[in-house]
Amino acid sequence: MHFNELLQRIVEQGASDVHLHVGLPAMARVSGRLAPVTEAKISPRFTEALVDLMCDARQRAVLEEKHQVDLAYSVAGLGRFRVNLFRQRGSVSAVLRVINADDEALKVVNLPQETIEFFRDQEKGLVLVTGPTGSGKSTTLARIVDEINKTHARMIVTVEDPIEFLHRSKRSIVVQRELGVDAPSFSEALTAAMRQDPDVILIGEIRDHATAAAALSAAQTGHLVFSTLHTQDSVRTINRMIELFPPHERETARVLFAESLVGIVSQRLLPRKGKGRVAATEILKGTLRVKDLVRDEERTPELYDVLREARLDGMRSFDDHLAELYAEGIIDYDTGYHAATSSQAFKMAATQVDVLRQTQAG
Repeated sequence: MHFNELLQRIVEQGASDVHLHVGLPAMARVSGRLAPVTEAKISPRFTEALVDLMCDARQRAVLEEKHQVDLAYSVAGLGRFRVNLFRQRGSVSAVLRVINADDEALKVVNLPQETIEFFRDQEKGLVLVTGPTGSGKSTTLARIVDEINKTHARMIVTVEDPIEFLHRSKRSIVVQRELGVDAPSFSEALTAAMRQDPDVILIGEIRDHATAAAALSAAQTGHLVFSTLHTQDSVRTINRMIELFPPHERETARVLFAESLVGIVSQRLLPRKGKGRVAATEILKGTLRVKDLVRDEERTPELYDVLREARLDGMRSFDDHLAELYAEGIIDYDTGYHAATSSQAFKMAATQVDVLRQTQAG
């Protein structure tokens, strides 16, 4: 079977990731679980051939020097894949993330439409989408950028590693740059973007002090900046962002971050009842009260209370959304209980749902 035919078969099964390791069958992650998709085991010759198939000269040189490389691989009529090639135990392994790069795929983003429109219509500030690897952060950002592209006439510059969703310019101009191909680093590309007359800047990930400082500077100077962090919830996101700065800069960084904050969306992908996965999301907006709590390090943990109390402002906590998903029959009790920030709070909410169900059934 040709490699592209194997990918097509795996994608048709609804896989999110493909694993190709020497000595094992090809594996795919479907609904969050890994399972073999071939009987034959992967040979060293097969994965070495993938290097020739996927890599250009620059990428081969990176793999040779650093023993790993990130890239994007496209199959006509099927889609795009985010690929990590790396050496382990003397052979090449490949892990491919399936990128559903079409307008229909963006409709699966599990955010209220009014939240998407709130971020879409902002003119300046910082929006962060956070969560663990594979939680759908890139898809959420692509959906918001697509909404801006369809609604507003703006200059949008993205810097990604690699480019996942290919945006066609609609009402906006969309310029997409790929790390390693078009730009040397996130921080340098972000600095350069400031000279490209942008209204909106998307930076794939904030990984270091230089990128964090450049993102805050761009947000402070009248640009709408989107990015991601690998953090679990809003409070951890704020603390992580400030920790990227050296100690002598943190007080100033906290004030600038509070002033710039438009909102934080934190998400995790959870198994649905039956089949598939669903995103549970926490939504924090940069209201005046939120900004005051962010400025004061000792009061920042009070944001958990704000999330529980500010539903009318379009905010919600993880635990509230988990309770909603449980009430709608989308996730089961064990999934919600183990994912909750406060398992006791989820247990109480789930008990109320169960009582209501029994009352309605009776």
